[in-house]
Amino acid sequence: MAIILITGGARSGKSLRAENRARSFPGRPVYVATAEALDTEMAERIARHRARRGNDWIERETPLDLAQALIDTDGGGARLVDCLTLWLSNLLHAGLAWSKQTDGLVETLARQRSPVILVTNEVGLGIVPDNALARTFRDAAGLINQQIAGVADEVEFIVSGLPMKLK
Repeated sequence: MAIILITGGARSGKSLRAENRARSFPGRPVYVATAEALDTEMAERIARHRARRGNDWIERETPLDLAQALIDTDGGGARLVDCLTLWLSNLLHAGLAWSKQTDGLVETLARQRSPVILVTNEVGLGIVPDNALARTFRDAAGLINQQIAGVADEVEFIVSGLPMKLK
């Protein structure tokens, strides 16, 4: 079993790297999608991701209950969670306690038998946002990333499509 966290900036190549890592494990990979197609642009992004992956994936759409999705899909191929920052956004918009949800995710990761690859955005490298919600999001994303990195067996930072091993 392996817990792998892949982080980096927007459009850095995180998802492609994570897909390749997930395919390297035995069994049919499971794509755990946290995104929701709430507008045309997001629907197009999702369609591009699906087309790139092809049909060899089992797909699981999970905007909120990520821990349960991992429990339900354990015991088969590697699971790719794409992505933690969209999951956080969903939690904040739903008014759910992101820190409690993250604690549950960490506890669930510790009990997994099949590999889990988690994608997340590094959002703390830019300027301080100018509004409270954006600052809350940035701070929460940083704390979630630290928690998951702490329990991960491997952590990679992707820059311009190139992985840098951090752990």
